[in-house]
Amino acid sequence: MASPRRWDAMLLERVGRLPTTRVDRWLRRLSTFADHGKLWLVLALALGLQRGQQRRGAVRGLGSLAFSSALVNVVLKRVFGRVRPDLTTVATDRSLRRAPHTLSFPSGHSASAAAFATGVAMESPLAGALIAPVALGVGYSRVHVGVHYPGDVLAGMAVGGAVAAATQHWWRVRPTDPARVRTAWDAPALPEGEGLVIAVNPRSGREDYSPAADIAELLPRAEVLELTEDAGVRELLGEAVRSGRARALGVAGGDGSVAAAAAVALEAGLPLAVVPAGTLNHFARDLGVATPREAAAAVVHGSAVQVDVAEVNGVPFLNTASIGSYPEMVERRDALSGRLGKWTALSVAAAQVLRHGSPVELQVDGKRISAWILFVGNGVYVPRGMSPAWRPRLEDGLLDVQYLRADLHFGRTRAVLATLFGVSEHSRTYAQFQVAELRVRSLSGPQQVAYDGETGDFATEFVFRKRQRLTVYCER
Repeated sequence: MASPRRWDAMLLERVGRLPTTRVDRWLRRLSTFADHGKLWLVLALALGLQRGQQRRGAVRGLGSLAFSSALVNVVLKRVFGRVRPDLTTVATDRSLRRAPHTLSFPSGHSASAAAFATGVAMESPLAGALIAPVALGVGYSRVHVGVHYPGDVLAGMAVGGAVAAATQHWWRVRPTDPARVRTAWDAPALPEGEGLVIAVNPRSGREDYSPAADIAELLPRAEVLELTEDAGVRELLGEAVRSGRARALGVAGGDGSVAAAAAVALEAGLPLAVVPAGTLNHFARDLGVATPREAAAAVVHGSAVQVDVAEVNGVPFLNTASIGSYPEMVERRDALSGRLGKWTALSVAAAQVLRHGSPVELQVDGKRISAWILFVGNGVYVPRGMSPAWRPRLEDGLLDVQYLRADLHFGRTRAVLATLFGVSEHSRTYAQFQVAELRVRSLSGPQQVAYDGETGDFATEFVFRKRQRLTVYCER
């Protein structure tokens, strides 16, 4: 029975005997264009021009490529030490102008191709499906031009794909299923939006787009009010409640606008329609409302759910609240996320803030701690660590408390490195627990609390708790 190396040589020989065609020239060009990752950098730049899944895929793909390339070229090739095939037998029309002089097993080009394609596919299956044939073409081209055995390519593909899959340990792929909620029965169906008063923040999201026109088209009988410098969400919706003309309230904007509308809806006992029109739309994404059309359909059909609402010192919030360096970290993250992607931007922002920030001394439920950041989530967030991204449930009745300790030797350096490499949950600097109510006292003087992208008042005493659930329009 022939050994694997013998089969490798036989397959390479058969490929070498294939007749010469015009395809030879294109495979040689494809193989050359993939040198040093040039092909994947170009594709990543194209994907990076798009928001959302494609941009996250580009970031994950490039990160996977960089790690797999280092693993293959620095470690594995030296371990296995396999030499390249004999290039003297390769036809002139196929041979590369510059023959590689490195070792052969595994194929670095194939590892990079598989890592990038797999990384992209994990975030955007459609983009990954389009890139996969290119990645396979790069892998085959290395055999076609005679610089690798087929086994080198298969091993490289396996390594690259495994590295990309392993990034899930540090940076979880956001699930496509929305968070778990409770079904609500107290939301009226509003044909064409009749009885809905919706406040629109034209300054949220893209500068060149305001959702007011789309909402008016989808819900022609709804009352659409745009925010002004003199009238914000609370003022517009509060006046609608007092006048008695609102059967339901709505908001189109970012998380800060949604939180403000939720406060009015809770006080009035009315259901809330949320139209995602901000930059990140954390609450709407967890809820499973991705477009204005989906929000409008739920209003028309009267489909609704109940979700938890938390509060800090009586002020409600839907997503997160924090004390310490977290508000500045989020501000810097949002400024960088358009260019770097959310996870990378958060890591860089955290490193910048922690490098110059000062810890705060807090008494948390009677226990004294020294922390860089105290994070309180309305519901338990995943992944764990200081880069939480989403919630599996919006009705768990819990406050998710996380903080970075500042009382360890080299605490600042540990916190920076753990956050940069996305492993804060595995570091001694990180602590977490869940409660239904939390009392915090600042021993470092008045501190400012931030919640849902907004900043609150300075105080030394903070009480976080759950309050009554909010009814939100959403089709499930």
